[in-house]
Amino acid sequence: MREIDALALSIPDNEGVYLVPAFAGLGAPYWDSDARGAVFGITQDTGKAHLVRAALESMAYQTQAVLAAMQSEAGLALERLRVDGGVTRSDFLMQFLADILNVPVERTDDPELTAKGAGYLAGLAVGFWPHPEAIQALPESVQRFAPRMSAQERERLLVGWQQCVERVLSKGVS
Repeated sequence: MREIDALALSIPDNEGVYLVPAFAGLGAPYWDSDARGAVFGITQDTGKAHLVRAALESMAYQTQAVLAAMQSEAGLALERLRVDGGVTRSDFLMQFLADILNVPVERTDDPELTAKGAGYLAGLAVGFWPHPEAIQALPESVQRFAPRMSAQERERLLVGWQQCVERVLSKGVS
């Protein structure tokens, strides 16, 4: 992840380069299986760093779109997002996600929290832990990424992303 982060941070911003990774269509919240992936904004000055950054940013944009739809449906506001998994080792992506969501993103010290959770549930089932609160009391290291991006910059980037998504959709925006 260090090499990827270094590439993404080697340029000041995405310089208008967006990747819409609709390699097998676009899922939630667009639901267009016929959408096709595309890279937008390429110029003669576009390099590897732009493509790496666009790929990382696309993950945050997709997460934002899904979470916005969920919040709208549920009538709830996201206060923070806890993440795990291999790609969460990217500090660049975690900071960009916090910026795009405008909420803190918390990454645990364990990149595979799902497997850990399954182990905790098994421990509860066999009585290793007497109750869920015993698991919650276990020490845990969390790294927190606080939003730093201005509202204007966030809006500009999200509008750019949405314009690119609209161009790959086969049916128009849902």
